[in-house]
Amino acid sequence: MAEASEFTNFLAGSPLNRLSWLRTSHSFLNAVVLSPTTRWILFNGGQPLIASQVGTQKRSLALLTTEDVKPLLGAEPFFGQSEQEGEHCASDVPVLQAARVRGPSIVFLGLKEAETSGSALPSSEFKDPHSAVEKLTGIPYFSADVGDLDENEVNEAIENTELAKDGSTLTFMEPRAAMSSLDVYTAAIFAEARSMVDWNQRNKFCPACGSPVYSLWAGWKLGCTSLLPWADNTDRKPCPSGRGLHNFAHPRTDPVVIMLAVDESGEKILLGRNKKFPGQFYSALAGFVEPGESFEDAVKREMWEEAGVKVWNIRYHSGQPWPYPANLMVGYYATADSSAPIRTDLDNELEDARWYTREEVLAVLRHSSGTPFSRRDYKKIAEIQDGPDNNPASAKSQEEQSVKVNNNDEPPFKIPAPTAIAGVLIQHWAEGKGKIPLEVDVSGSTAKAFSE
Repeated sequence: MAEASEFTNFLAGSPLNRLSWLRTSHSFLNAVVLSPTTRWILFNGGQPLIASQVGTQKRSLALLTTEDVKPLLGAEPFFGQSEQEGEHCASDVPVLQAARVRGPSIVFLGLKEAETSGSALPSSEFKDPHSAVEKLTGIPYFSADVGDLDENEVNEAIENTELAKDGSTLTFMEPRAAMSSLDVYTAAIFAEARSMVDWNQRNKFCPACGSPVYSLWAGWKLGCTSLLPWADNTDRKPCPSGRGLHNFAHPRTDPVVIMLAVDESGEKILLGRNKKFPGQFYSALAGFVEPGESFEDAVKREMWEEAGVKVWNIRYHSGQPWPYPANLMVGYYATADSSAPIRTDLDNELEDARWYTREEVLAVLRHSSGTPFSRRDYKKIAEIQDGPDNNPASAKSQEEQSVKVNNNDEPPFKIPAPTAIAGVLIQHWAEGKGKIPLEVDVSGSTAKAFSE
C-alpha cells in the first residue's frame, strides 16, 4: 500500500517543464510565443475562459492560439520592450530582461514536452532562438488576464477565435466552479496560470517607493519603473528595490495548514463548519502559517484557536496548490482527545465543530446526491472572499448553469469533494487508505501504531 505522501492531489502534479532559466531570454520567448503549437489560457479578473460545446454539458478550459489572442497583446515585440513602441531593448541590461512595459502582463507557464523528447536542454544550447523552438518539441503555454482591457475589444477577439468559429461557446466563469470542468492535466496548468496572473494583476505599484511596476522574466518578476534606463528620477531618492533581493519582486505562495484531528481510537474525526460555508457543510480545519512557526506549530495553534482542541502526534499527508489566490495547502493528521470539550469562542471563525464517526462519514460519501458545493454555493463563497461579480454576462451564465439540488434527498451534512485536499484527507481516513498514525501508551512509554 502506497504511503499517503506519494498521493498527488488535484491541481498538483504539473505536466509542464517550466524552463525557468529561459524566462530572462526575450529572444527565446519572442520566438516560442509565435509557435503554431503555443496555447493560451485567458482570464478576466481571475475568471478563466471556459469553452462549452453546443448541445452538450461538456465544458473545458479554452486553449487559444497566439493568433487568437494577438489583438489583445499590443504591438510586438511581446518581450524585451524598449521605451519606444516596436523597438527591442538591449539584451544585456538586467532591468530589461524579457520586459513588458506596455500592454497586459504575459506569463510564460512552461512547455508540455512531447513524450518522445528528452528534458529541455540548458539555455547555453539556445544561441539561436528559432532553433531553440525547433528543439523544444511539445506545447508551450502562456497566460494573461484581460481584465484591464476594453471589454468590447476582448469580446471581439474571443468571437473571432478558432474555437468560437467552430461552434464553441466561450464564457469567463467563476474559477472554483470551473474546476469541475477540468481534467487532471489542465487543472495543474490552470493552478499555475491563475496564481500567476492574479499576482501580476494585484501588484501594480512598487512597495518600496510607490512607483508603478512593470513585468520582467515573462511575468515572473516585477520591477519598479523608476529603475528603467529612461526613467526621469529628478529630485527623487533611489528606489530601495534597486539594491539587494526583495521578496515582493517575485511571486508569493502563502502556506496554509489543513488538518484532521483523529481521536485516539482512530474511529472519529473532528470537522468544523465555518460561518462562511453554505448549507450543512463541514470540513477539515485550516489556517495560515504565521511568521516564526513551523507547519507543526501552525497545526497545534490553529486547532486550539478554532476548536479549543489540543493535538499531538502530527503527521504529514500531502500538499495541494490552491490558486485562490496563491495558497499551498499542507495536509496533516493529528491525534486528539474526543472526550475533551470543544469551544469555538476563541477566534470565532467556526459556527460549529463536532466529532463524526467513520460510519457517519462513509454514509455521506455513499450518498447518491454527492457532497460538493453547487455552482451557486461556489458563487456565494467567491462573493464573500472576492466581492460581487461585476461581469453581468458571467453572472448570468453561471446562474443558468447552476445545478438544482433535491432538498428532500440531501445527506445530514456535506463534506468537500476529492478535488480539494480536505475531501481527500476525510475520504482517505474513512476508507482506510494509507497509514494514519496514531499514538498509544504502552507500559508508560509512547509507541506508534498505525490504522490501515
